Amino acid sequence: QVQVVESGGGLVQPGGSLRLSCAASGSIFSIYTMGWYRQAPGKQRELVAIVSSTGTANYADSVKGRFTISRDNAKNTVYLQMNSLEPDDTAVYYCNMTIRTMTTPSAVAWGQGTQVTVSS
Repeated sequence: QVQVVESGGGLVQPGGSLRLSCAASGSIFSIYTMGWYRQAPGKQRELVAIVSSTGTANYADSVKGRFTISRDNAKNTVYLQMNSLEPDDTAVYYCNMTIRTMTTPSAVAWGQGTQVTVSS
């Protein structure tokens, strides 16, 4: 019914930047929250940033001032601009959306994940 697909990961040197994108498609009526999570090897998945339907954003303390989340409702897409990247940012990044579909009032959708590696 609904697909969520991330793109934009890769290898970057410390201090560099990357921009992740995540687009939803399918039988979408509207999207409530859009967010990014990450999971490093041997660690639990953690929230990185989340943006509400009205544009209010919240960030993990570890990324405040370096990452910016934004959304384009017309494209059902959320972005994560990551600047001043550090080795500790290395992880698989997952997109998460809470979606109202044509048949379901609230459904949580996850992307497949995109690898971000920060290394010199």
